[in-house]
Amino acid sequence: MSRQSRSPKDRGGLRLWPVGSVLALTFLASLVVAAAVFFTGWDLLGARGIERERRLTSKTVFELVKLSFGVVAGSGALVALVVAYRRQRVDEDGARRDATRLHTERFTGAVGQLGEEPAAVRLGGVHALAGLADDAPDRSRRQTCIDVLCAYLRLPYPPEDTPEGTEPRSSHRHLGLHEVRRTVVRLIRDRLRLPRDHPHSWQGYDFDFTGAVLDGGSLDHAEFSGGTVSFDDAVFRGTVVLNGARFCGSTVNFTGARFADGTTTFNGARFSGGRVSFDGARFCGGTVGFGAALFTGGTVSFKGAHFSGGAVSFRSAQFSGDPGSFRGTVSFHGARFCGAAVDFDRAGFARGALDLGSACFSAGAVAFTGARFADGSADFTRATFSGGAVGFSQAQGAAPAGLVPPNGRPAPTGVRLPDSWLPAPRRP
Repeated sequence: MSRQSRSPKDRGGLRLWPVGSVLALTFLASLVVAAAVFFTGWDLLGARGIERERRLTSKTVFELVKLSFGVVAGSGALVALVVAYRRQRVDEDGARRDATRLHTERFTGAVGQLGEEPAAVRLGGVHALAGLADDAPDRSRRQTCIDVLCAYLRLPYPPEDTPEGTEPRSSHRHLGLHEVRRTVVRLIRDRLRLPRDHPHSWQGYDFDFTGAVLDGGSLDHAEFSGGTVSFDDAVFRGTVVLNGARFCGSTVNFTGARFADGTTTFNGARFSGGRVSFDGARFCGGTVGFGAALFTGGTVSFKGAHFSGGAVSFRSAQFSGDPGSFRGTVSFHGARFCGAAVDFDRAGFARGALDLGSACFSAGAVAFTGARFADGSADFTRATFSGGAVGFSQAQGAAPAGLVPPNGRPAPTGVRLPDSWLPAPRRP
């Protein structure tokens, strides 16, 4: 299709009816309204007819002249009204175009700064892009700015061990890039802390950190209350803080994420809706903490997770909710505990809260010291214990399903159960 033959709709321009058609319709509408008012008044006054005059008096002529001028003035007013309305529409469309053009120019400049070599220039680009997202005229443009910031975190990043002859990780350039990345995380956190109805809040938007290397930064008290957040295959190292973060209705994926070094904390985080997935995540070093985390709804899944090193703590976590209302499940189904120290000390489990079915405990130490189990709260069906230590000392409540061997057989090697869960010895 040639440019000349494209319609205004195809060109994305402002669509206005031809002025002649608009004027004709306006006059027709005014005549209809005037006739409706006249006949309504006629009916309300109970008029029976019109008194006729064979000779026009000067007063009648004067009234006719006034009526003629009134009709002409009214017609002019209608034309002026239509023209003013069309001018307003054109001005508004022009203002939108100017705003879009300005947004595009600012966006291009900010993205260009992200590609510059000096870290200071990149920092300026990051702040400019965040400010541009705050000022975005619509949701799609704000999402575009967020996507670019997330994409910056996904860019290739120097590994822990740099090859010989390359720039050391402690170099000035590397420290500058590190600061830029931490700033991106901080700006995202600050916007996610704002109430959802705040004009600069980023709650409800999508965040894609797939494969990103997060070697520091804080998302503490950020609220993920909508949209999709992906940490799939992300690498957490250094100190990454998500203390007090709230996952309330979002779909958050940590599938395949690797917690290799440093400390990552979810202490006091709240999982109250949506789905959070740690499926296939690898906990192979450092410390990951879910201390005092609250799991009150939705689904949190650690299916196929691999705990092979470091320490993972669920100390004082609460897997519960109001009586009869908890519908969530924290699943470790098929997870492998083969070297990590996993701590569930003093955790509380409501009915149906924990699934450890088919989990494999082959090394390391998993502690449920002082944990509180409601009836039917945890399921260890088909779990295998081939090494390491799994302790339930001072555990309270009912024994989890599939954990206590039937027929009075001894507990698996390395599993320590409280005496109250063991069957009473038979008397001779």
